[in-house]
Amino acid sequence: MSNDSGQGGPWHGHIHGSDGYRRMILALFAAGVATFSQLYSVQGVLPELARDLSVSEADAALAVSAATLGLAASVLFWSLLADRMGRLRTMTIAVLAAVVLGLAVPFSPGFEVLLALRFIEGLALGGIPAVALAYLSEEVSPLHSAVAAGTYISGTTLGGLAGRLVAGPLSEFVSWRLGTLVVSIMAAIAASVFIAVAPRPRGFTPVPWRSPNRIPLWKKLWMNLRKGQLLVLYAQGFLLMGGFVAVYNYLGFRLEAAPFLIPASLASLVFIAYLSGTWSSRQSGAMVARFGRLRVLVASIGLMAAGLAVTLADFLPAIIAGLLVFTAGFFAAHSVASGWIPMLGVGGRAQAASLYNLAYYSGSSIFGWAIGLAFKAGEWPGLVVSVVSLLVLAALLALGGLRRSP
Repeated sequence: MSNDSGQGGPWHGHIHGSDGYRRMILALFAAGVATFSQLYSVQGVLPELARDLSVSEADAALAVSAATLGLAASVLFWSLLADRMGRLRTMTIAVLAAVVLGLAVPFSPGFEVLLALRFIEGLALGGIPAVALAYLSEEVSPLHSAVAAGTYISGTTLGGLAGRLVAGPLSEFVSWRLGTLVVSIMAAIAASVFIAVAPRPRGFTPVPWRSPNRIPLWKKLWMNLRKGQLLVLYAQGFLLMGGFVAVYNYLGFRLEAAPFLIPASLASLVFIAYLSGTWSSRQSGAMVARFGRLRVLVASIGLMAAGLAVTLADFLPAIIAGLLVFTAGFFAAHSVASGWIPMLGVGGRAQAASLYNLAYYSGSSIFGWAIGLAFKAGEWPGLVVSVVSLLVLAALLALGGLRRSP
């Protein structure tokens, strides 16, 4: 593997079992935990936050959407900075800024300030997903990149799970503010691990701002936007993430209402379903090697739809089972799609990955709020119909646009 700057000698990447590979996996796992524990901690406290700040369900969900919108808005900037400053330095700046902002969020005096802080926090958090997969693809042997990408995604699932499980129960017994504060402290510890163990980059040489070899950002973006297969993968992130976040945004409201009447401390335990995503994101790499990316992607979308249909039952064990299947399907699909991006990216891996993240978190921001309107109008069945529609569209696009992709 050579770097995409045209500078330096060839670098074939850390191989599985080497010290550099282990450090890379641990570092990116910690980065995923630091990022996604903060990003989604408020999702586990939305009912309590809505009551405390006197806002509706859909408005409360804006606390999640504000952060994901900030993340979506910043990924292209972070990818450009990573080309100039280097992958690891950029990610270090981002994670430190995010931790500082995350510690400020619990002290928001009102809903409007909370949304503003969450948006700015999202801007900082964008530096991790914008760069992580490019960093990984340049530093890990191509033979092991799919498994390594799956491990990074599993770190994001555990981060999201930890944020919700810690914040949720604390929101009922103390307050949502203390819950999110504890999560931010956890994220600071994970960020410290990332900074301590991440291996020195060898597969990419930063390009100086005024270098004659520098490719303009707009050209890198255009090279990736004009490729139809990449557009289909971006659509996967937009549609699948939008539906996924909507389900988790409003599930707590459903469980706290009749006929379940489950308190927040117990309702937050449904986020343990994230563990199925931790497992499936790792397994997806092996499945891709056996069956191919497209088959695994479409099958994963099918699992999402099947699991979501099961949650229609007014029976808690069925809801949990359906959520496990739905979550496993989502993270397998996301792992395949995000890991596919560097293989098809042209002109700059960081920009290709950033465009995927832009679509991914735009879907989270838009549908995470908009499907709340369907939930308000049609309750849980209305939400399920809306999300399944997104899944069907994603599967059709994949089947139509990715058949000839490697």
